[in-house]
Amino acid sequence: MSFPLPEGGRKEVLKDVSFKIDRGELVYLVGPTGSGKSTLLKLMYMDNKPDSGTVRIADFRSDKISNSDIPFLRRSLGVVFQDFQLLPDRNVFDNVAFVLYVTGKKGKSVNNKVMQVLSRVGLNHKRNRFPHELSGGEQQRVVIARAIVNDPWIILADEPTGNLDPAVADEILRLILGLNQQGMTILISTHDYRLVKKFPSRTLAVLNGTVVEVDPESLGS
Repeated sequence: MSFPLPEGGRKEVLKDVSFKIDRGELVYLVGPTGSGKSTLLKLMYMDNKPDSGTVRIADFRSDKISNSDIPFLRRSLGVVFQDFQLLPDRNVFDNVAFVLYVTGKKGKSVNNKVMQVLSRVGLNHKRNRFPHELSGGEQQRVVIARAIVNDPWIILADEPTGNLDPAVADEILRLILGLNQQGMTILISTHDYRLVKKFPSRTLAVLNGTVVEVDPESLGS
């Protein structure tokens, strides 16, 4: 995967990348800031297309998917962003319900589903609050509720604890691990090696533009 440079030529970010995540797995993707972790996630939800090779998510393939099918792929994914990206003028309930409305759902089914996922993330009692009235950890719980409300095949979490202090980061990761224990497939991109060591699982590292499997205990601090 490469990008054009302003002065001409291209900058190669990822090369010779090959890995598979099985259904029900929890996998960490580690590497320093700027190593290509976010680029790799964008390839998975097909915001970027690879220069060569194929990205396959369930039945969707990057070499065959049409632009009109990309929204259907993204409805099959749940994405958790570091910077929350909540709608500031909508309360917690409406931030989560919005995902269902855009897929054509409405009425009582939306209400039931939203209340169900808010209960799973422990925010039923905050459903009428607005994002600015929530702590960082609570905002991230709303983001996770929004990510799982469509029952996705896989959750892609891009630095989900990057803006949180260690105690809240642990709390959020325990929530994500609980979703995995309930059968959800999860890929967590992070540079927080403390968390990876504290809650170890299969770990992939972006090193020199490629992806290799590593032992979590081998990671630095």
